Amino acid sequence: MSGSKSSPASSPGSDSVAAAAPKMGADHGHADRDQVLGLTVHGLPEPGSALAESEQAARRTRVGRWKMLMVLLVCAAPVVVSYFTYYVIRPEGRRNFGELIHPQRPVPLAQAVDLAGGAVPLDSLKGQWLLVSVGGGACDQVCQQRLYFQRQLREGMGREKDRMDWVWLINDAQPVSEVLSAGLKQATVLRVAPEVLSGWLMPAAGQAMEDHIYVVDPMGNWMMRFPAPMTMDTAPKAKRDLERLLRASSSWDKEGREPAGR
Repeated sequence: MSGSKSSPASSPGSDSVAAAAPKMGADHGHADRDQVLGLTVHGLPEPGSALAESEQAARRTRVGRWKMLMVLLVCAAPVVVSYFTYYVIRPEGRRNFGELIHPQRPVPLAQAVDLAGGAVPLDSLKGQWLLVSVGGGACDQVCQQRLYFQRQLREGMGREKDRMDWVWLINDAQPVSEVLSAGLKQATVLRVAPEVLSGWLMPAAGQAMEDHIYVVDPMGNWMMRFPAPMTMDTAPKAKRDLERLLRASSSWDKEGREPAGR
């Protein structure tokens, strides 16, 4: 009858397939778990690797610091050598005419005023060798003679003169005459408070600050004082000192100042 044929008998292999299906699913689940565990385990750092990386980073830091120190030493070497040569070795067994200042005195962080009334930072004078004199604005005959020697000493440096400025620092409020101003076109003229000057420059025993011509290096350090008074006989000796200073510093000092902000 047709009803007896509606449920066909199962084939001999169907039971084995059905029985195997759950087993395969179970095996697949175990494989997934094993794979996840395997990825998790292999993703962990090897024992000691973090310590090794830390040591490598510390080693790189030390190497970087040594390289930075070497760069600084290379940059400073010309300055150190030139000063060592001038102050310690002193070739030719010479004696300086000017008195070397120990310790050197840096330019003060103070404001000066130019002849037009404008404020000028005193440390803006850095970057050039300076021949400095001090005096009142009235500037008598002795003062004018000193300014003359400053100008002549600078001109005597020949092609190296652009590495040196001559500077007149006025220590009072007295006006400068038009006649004198006309002869100061190439000079740097600034008014500076007496207390600021006394904290930077100092005369020899028995002399006044206004009696000397002072030498300041390009780093703003007062480093030499010429004996007073400067005369036609002593000026050549001062010139030789200046030539030696410029020659000793030629490897690191060039004419002109660095532009502001550099």
